[in-house]
Amino acid sequence: MRTLFVLAIISLTACTFVQERYPTLPPGPYRGVLELTNNPVVPNPKGAPTAELQNLEFDEVMEGELPFTFDVEYVTDTSVQIKLYNGDETILIPAENIGYGRDRSQSRDTLRIDFPVYDSHISAYHEENVIEGVWVVHYRENYRIPFVARFGQDHRFTVLDKTPDADLSGRWAVTFSPGTDDAYPGIAEFEQTGNELRGTFRTETGDYRFLAGTVQEDKAYLSVFDGSHAFLFEALIKEDGSLSGSFRSGRHYTTEWEATRANDDYELADPNNMTSMVADEPLSFSFQTSAGSYLSLDDEAFEGKIKLVQIMGTWCPNCRDETNFLRDWIADYEHADQVAIIGLAFERYGVEDQRSFAALDRYKENMGVSWPLLLAGPSSKSAASDALPQLDQILSYPTMLFLDRENRVRRIHTGFNGPATSKYEAFKAEFEATVAELVGK
Repeated sequence: MRTLFVLAIISLTACTFVQERYPTLPPGPYRGVLELTNNPVVPNPKGAPTAELQNLEFDEVMEGELPFTFDVEYVTDTSVQIKLYNGDETILIPAENIGYGRDRSQSRDTLRIDFPVYDSHISAYHEENVIEGVWVVHYRENYRIPFVARFGQDHRFTVLDKTPDADLSGRWAVTFSPGTDDAYPGIAEFEQTGNELRGTFRTETGDYRFLAGTVQEDKAYLSVFDGSHAFLFEALIKEDGSLSGSFRSGRHYTTEWEATRANDDYELADPNNMTSMVADEPLSFSFQTSAGSYLSLDDEAFEGKIKLVQIMGTWCPNCRDETNFLRDWIADYEHADQVAIIGLAFERYGVEDQRSFAALDRYKENMGVSWPLLLAGPSSKSAASDALPQLDQILSYPTMLFLDRENRVRRIHTGFNGPATSKYEAFKAEFEATVAELVGK
């Protein structure tokens, strides 16, 4: 009888412990996966390659599954924050961006993770050690990518440690979409330690963020997910040492890429020479704020100051990196009273939709932006070129214009080499030198 009583107490205690230990999610590591490839109802037993990836020199192994890792941490007894990992970058998703509920029709717990700066979210069910749902991008029509995460797993691509056929560390000359009219150059910067691979790709319009992955025998894999970008790279290490692979961006873009070791002289186009003024005359524009008023360079608030005009979009991660840099720089700059920063935003929802103004307000709040953001047009580069006809072209978001006190453009920097790249420190030094020259200090 005593034995039965003890067993009953143990059983009751165990049930109570499980229920009370994790009021929302189990804390600790998770491995998430985004399914970038549509999985048809009818299976593909022969594993035939999809049309956009036929004739590749290697078999795509991941089949569109983009992995990433994150940790769940409790900040109160009932709320959590999430730390999302990409290479050397940690993205904090605070507790206020994570919501919980109960779907009574399904008798299941629900979870929503918001990425307010990027206008996207994850909506999911969670049960025991599994989170399953979709990643939704609001500004793309019906853009939903299946998502699943499992507790207790902290590997990204694989737990295998097959001996790599090569050390990929160093610089690589890359061609995306080789042999097509859409081909464009890049530079890959890799750092490999054993099986672990980290790095990024630089292009003439920006970088591909903090990538993390692995090298297994003659295959290499890299990925990033930050709430906006969902990038998946795969590559074959060929016998001659070159690389050949595929690149997926979400569900909307897939292409091939190839790379060879870059010599010391190989470099991309100079970002200071890609966009220029049509005529040597002061720049002028007038665009609307989210409050409904219009601001122009002739406003009294900007009189006698040098101006830094950031051509950007709230949806653009490279723009976010540049915004972070500007925010931190202006806070410490001793002559900040002589400098005005103005953001010209080109938004996915266009200029007639109130969601664009709402995006500007969210961006300012979440990014700590102290300068005005003006809605200048829709997000296409041609729209940006039309909005600023004194410039010959806009090739990239972001693009930064350096103006003197008379509103004449003295330098134009296309794209942004962010903190994931080897060029970030050089950009900062060049930026500070230009500002010092314009301020006269």
